[in-house]
Amino acid sequence: MTSELERIKILEGKISQVVDYINKLKKENEKLRQQLKELKIERKSFEEKARRADKIDESLKQYENERKIIKGKVETIINQIDQLGI
Repeated sequence: MTSELERIKILEGKISQVVDYINKLKKENEKLRQQLKELKIERKSFEEKARRADKIDESLKQYENERKIIKGKVETIINQIDQLGI
């Protein structure tokens, strides 16, 4: 009879360890879910910033092209004025 009680106590101890381990895993799982949620929010923010950076880059290229065109026109006007001898 003592042997059976000892075996039951051992089983209880192992069950207690399993329950503790499951609780630990649940807490870790919840923590990981929260981190995943935060990372998804961060990713969306980075994606939005990347889209804005692309738009700014497009605008910059457009302004550079317009600047080149204006510079060419100004040089043409200066050359025409120089030809007038003024």
